Amino acid sequence: MEINFFDNPADAPKSREDVRLRALGLYLHEDRKRVSVGFDLTPFIERPCIEVTAVNDRGERAGSLHVIDTLDANFSLVMHLRDKAPTELYQIQAVIYYATPETERMNVHTFTRTLDRTKVGEQ
Repeated sequence: MEINFFDNPADAPKSREDVRLRALGLYLHEDRKRVSVGFDLTPFIERPCIEVTAVNDRGERAGSLHVIDTLDANFSLVMHLRDKAPTELYQIQAVIYYATPETERMNVHTFTRTLDRTKVGEQ
């Protein structure tokens, strides 16, 4: 007798090496200083951490956010763009990683998208 706990075997929780960011949603708010960042992760066994950085066209870090041991595979947070002289385009990079005080950081997946600061709304 076979018991299936998941309708889709692809949605079974993954080990840390197989955790991936399926999608990274970006929504630029009207003030052009806030970006809602939406995360869609594969289901996971161990809770991953996420580091998101925004880098402007000049290569300057414009913003960042960190998620430590997320419980949810699908959620969103707001990141503020704080560069002194805004540019039109930003590279938004999300890194999925695992780390403990006793172990070195292990990056398992990197996902990059471009944000156009001239286009308010979903990108």
